[in-house]
Amino acid sequence: MNATTSLFIDRYHPKENGKCAISVRITFERKKKYYKTGKTATAQEFEKAFGDKPRGELKQLAIKLQAFEKKAVDIIDKLPAFTFQAFEKQFYVNRGTKDTISAAFTQYANELREEGRIGTAVTYECAQNSLNNFTPDSRFSDITPDYLRKYEAWMLKHNKSITTVGIYLRSLRTLINNAISEGDLTQEYYPFGKKRYEIPTSNNIKKALSLKDIGEIYNFEIQNSNSTNAMAKDFWIFMYLCNGMNVKDMCLLTYSSLQGEILEFIRAKTVRTKRKVEPIRVALTEDIKRIIKKWGNKNRDPQTFIFPVLKKGLTPERERQLIKQVTQVINKHMKDIALLLEIKGDVNTYSARHSFSTVLQRSGVSTEFISEALGHSNVKTTANYLAGFEDESKREHAKALTAFKN
Repeated sequence: MNATTSLFIDRYHPKENGKCAISVRITFERKKKYYKTGKTATAQEFEKAFGDKPRGELKQLAIKLQAFEKKAVDIIDKLPAFTFQAFEKQFYVNRGTKDTISAAFTQYANELREEGRIGTAVTYECAQNSLNNFTPDSRFSDITPDYLRKYEAWMLKHNKSITTVGIYLRSLRTLINNAISEGDLTQEYYPFGKKRYEIPTSNNIKKALSLKDIGEIYNFEIQNSNSTNAMAKDFWIFMYLCNGMNVKDMCLLTYSSLQGEILEFIRAKTVRTKRKVEPIRVALTEDIKRIIKKWGNKNRDPQTFIFPVLKKGLTPERERQLIKQVTQVINKHMKDIALLLEIKGDVNTYSARHSFSTVLQRSGVSTEFISEALGHSNVKTTANYLAGFEDESKREHAKALTAFKN
């Protein structure tokens, strides 16, 4: 029995942009195996590409896919006896080794932008520029453990922090993993891991404030209660009380997030990185209600953003720009307040998150509760272990955040 080939588009697992992965399907003795081409298309584009007189990009797609299938047919014809193992040895010939890393960065960053993940796209573009400055036109075959060690040393020599080094190298690692999963590289080209190259990690300095410092900020009286200073202070307190919420999540809150005496939200950071996303639930204290009432939109329609920073219909680029502006405003005015109060260390939106977790930890709250509250639970361990804390327990723990009132 001869092995047969066909092109297969995976309509059942489309990406967020509607594109589906396309593979070469090999059938032999009623067994089917799929070999990725690295190409994607919508179901409609796939049909048009192989319809009557395709044009432009669709025509090029059809040509490339037919080349993949022809390669599979030629390999099968030359094999004295077909086995999937023998076929794979010839089909996977590391076709990606000659591809430039810069081109892979550009393609991936463009995909991220199409998905609205602007911040992540910018990170990849920064990593791309760094790598191009180190060695222009690097190819996948160039990325060895020795190459990575030299690249790390070069970045440190040019005053990049260990944190930045880690970010750029993790971006590069993602591209290599993608190339392997798409069949463009084999595992032997993977340069990371033990006895190869390990990405350095920095010891993050906790930017947490003491309960005394937080109390001074909370009780700091601002003469003009409607000033930007007052807004910045209230937003910082809001994020601290709301499980160390970040600015983006605060700006994305809508009135539908208010569920009785609970504020419920999903971290934007986890929406695309986890298949199962657990919402974070915060007890609505009087302080949180006061801040919403004072600075929130008067239109309380469920789909209205609580705070008047964003509006519906913005492009991802404009949304990111506005969130960045609000972050800068909060950080600037909180720095001024900290100077007046003679608080040492940074008082910014980042410290609000660390302060939330540290204050609860010092007050005796369990690590499991804090993990859930921060949205740091992972699917395999913490999320499965935590069935969710009772709302009454949340209210009790929330009191610890304003213990300075007593």
